[in-house]
Amino acid sequence: MTEIPAFKKNLPTQIAVLGGGSWATAIIKILSENNVKIKWWLRRKSDVDFIKKYNHNPSYLTDAPLNPRKVRAYHKMHDALNGVEYVILAVPAAFIPDALKNLNRNHFAGKKIVSAIKGMIPEENMLVTDWMEKVFGVPQNMLAAIAGPCHAEEVALEKQSYLTIASPNLQVAQDYANLMSCRYIQANPIGDLYGVEYCAVIKNIIAMACGITHGLGYGDNFQAVMVSNAMQEIKRFLDIVYPDPYRDLHSSGYLGDLLVTAYSQFSRNRTFGNMIGRGYSVKSAQIEMNMVAEGYYAVKSIHQVNKRYDVSMPIIDAVYNILYEKAIPANEIMTLRTFLK
Repeated sequence: MTEIPAFKKNLPTQIAVLGGGSWATAIIKILSENNVKIKWWLRRKSDVDFIKKYNHNPSYLTDAPLNPRKVRAYHKMHDALNGVEYVILAVPAAFIPDALKNLNRNHFAGKKIVSAIKGMIPEENMLVTDWMEKVFGVPQNMLAAIAGPCHAEEVALEKQSYLTIASPNLQVAQDYANLMSCRYIQANPIGDLYGVEYCAVIKNIIAMACGITHGLGYGDNFQAVMVSNAMQEIKRFLDIVYPDPYRDLHSSGYLGDLLVTAYSQFSRNRTFGNMIGRGYSVKSAQIEMNMVAEGYYAVKSIHQVNKRYDVSMPIIDAVYNILYEKAIPANEIMTLRTFLK
């Protein structure tokens, strides 16, 4: 085997991060702790210009400084993708097809693609990694996904956090976990890509349900029962859709991610649900939040996928009925109560 020259071993890893939100910003902060060069694509040119001048995101995690020696912002995605080893997708799932519409397979050839998106492609009802494989021909062994529990806001504060990096190629998972590990982040690799992705999608819907019930005046006791029932829903769904005898749903990449999203003050999905429970319309909640709650789109996708499998998922059904069938939240949760144990 050819020995790698010592000077090449010390070269920084070239990474493109696509997306300008809080999670993209947090990922860049984490990666910057290691030997990397980051090419950061943002949709708005004004944000790119601001970052180049002031070295922080003007809209999200504004107190988190960016290292100008390691991070460079781009407005043209082609330029950001040129010459990188990793591409981190951090655009909301609903906007991924539009964001990547001018790209082709050559732009992703030979690159490792890491989804930091906890949602599904609407209309297609596909996981992001499945969609990247279908549309751009990215092989499974070059795909990975990031799971929590890890809120961007706590990353900005450098609070101790844990990440799970999932890929069917454990070497890819381990290599990227090394890049995402630092003094306040511990990242662990696992092989259950699709289980982690589906769990990440569904936990956002559960967080919306928790928010809705909180907005309606239900207390901690009810929410604890609902979250424990939600874990059973997730298990039933995964055991049918993508079974894996080695999957441990009690580990942090599954249960931990669900808990932090269901209970945390930083959870945008819980916040969105809380507004719905208090009487906001979907549109007014979206406008006031000024952030994308992935669970809103995800619940429709999971509902459509489950038509093929007919798994019992009463919490998912309740959220779908409230958000898409205009069911009255109080009445729908009253019905849901009869299914919980």
